[in-house]
Amino acid sequence: MWCYTHDKVKRVSDWQKLQDIIGVSFNDISLLQQAFVHTSYINENPDFTLQDNERLEFLGDACLNMVVAEDLFKKFPDAAEGDLTRMRVSLIRQETSARVAAMLNLGDFLYLGKGEDARGVRKQQSTLDDTYEALLGAIFLDQGFDVTKAFIMNTIGRQFDLLIKSGAFQNHKAMLQEFTQAEYKQLPVYELVTSDGPDHDKLFTITVALGDKVLGTGTGKTKRAAEMEAARSALEKLRRDSNVRISER
Repeated sequence: MWCYTHDKVKRVSDWQKLQDIIGVSFNDISLLQQAFVHTSYINENPDFTLQDNERLEFLGDACLNMVVAEDLFKKFPDAAEGDLTRMRVSLIRQETSARVAAMLNLGDFLYLGKGEDARGVRKQQSTLDDTYEALLGAIFLDQGFDVTKAFIMNTIGRQFDLLIKSGAFQNHKAMLQEFTQAEYKQLPVYELVTSDGPDHDKLFTITVALGDKVLGTGTGKTKRAAEMEAARSALEKLRRDSNVRISER
């Protein structure tokens, strides 16, 4: 693992190794380095020459949304706007980009505060997700949109087919409502349990209940995504408990 300190910032071989891993050669290595500067490192090292990666994360998030939106628009020419939005939410999930970041070993290259590192932040899903998006922002500034798009499609894009096969694009909320109305003459009720994190990176936890019985719990970066995950969890529980067939839509 590389835990960089001030005297190692200019080690070209380390950053070359990272460029080999991601398959992108940077013109400005400082942009690549900045993508891996966690805010906790700046807090502990205020004289550090690089800024933290939050602005790059903001830019990378926009690039990711644009690339996924364009890909879905082309792959599903008959899908309505609401369906495209739902599919994009299913694809752009924290766990998906975090999985890709872990596969690329991006966490190993983070500049991280000692306290945060000791708490295991380097391997946390939210940290890996943020790092992946910051890297996208750095690639965009250094290489432009086409290279950024190619990188996204070569990394997170490979998860698309897996998500499609897993049923991630099904409207679980509609399926749950249809089933509970038909079987119990009731509508499911969603309740926000927690809302954690800063405004730009919140994680919502929501439960769905029928009467006084909680059927499922879901988390997501938006309330809608958390509700969809809660509905999916509830459907799985209902399938197990009642051994019934629930129509897909």
